[in-house]
Amino acid sequence: MKPLITLLIFITFLVSCAQDKKAVKGETEFQRELNAEYKDATTSPLKDKDRKHFEGLEFFKFDEAYVVTATLKRTPDTKFFNMKTTTDRVSKERVYGILTFELKGNTYQLNVYQGKDLMERDGYEDYLFLPFLDETNGLESYGGGRYIDARIPKGDTMEIDFNKAYNPYCAYNDKYSCPIVPRENYLKTRIEAGVKAFGKH
Repeated sequence: MKPLITLLIFITFLVSCAQDKKAVKGETEFQRELNAEYKDATTSPLKDKDRKHFEGLEFFKFDEAYVVTATLKRTPDTKFFNMKTTTDRVSKERVYGILTFELKGNTYQLNVYQGKDLMERDGYEDYLFLPFLDETNGLESYGGGRYIDARIPKGDTMEIDFNKAYNPYCAYNDKYSCPIVPRENYLKTRIEAGVKAFGKH
């Protein structure tokens, strides 16, 4: 019987250790994954001093109203251009298409971009980049706008989930070079979804 008691004590110890380890914060899977990435020293864009005390990013509350189906008008003849970044580097991008969608009774448009470098990387051939600005920037959200990741859809519609909008790495650490959101991707409305500004509570 003695080994069984030892085993039970050991299992109890393991369970209590697991409970002591803080669960990753987040209301949705996207939020939990992002928080786990930012907590991990090997993947985090945070400065060491910020990561040491990091418990989780601030998010707007998940809102189904900010998950929209957009019509995609492809623009196959667009040329690559130099998208400015926060450093001297430029990002070679082209307008892959124009997304038109309705949000809370109003119609909006956003350009969705395709990066030249990413097209040549394994696993990213169908990657699209959707940066946007809105009227929460500089208040609840990061002043430089936010990004959404997307993939080329098979048809002529694309789901945009603004709850998955995240900040450029430059919002956390100025050592990064981040594409500057083009002015034509300004939404004249408040997008109360996705990641909030870092360090504002």
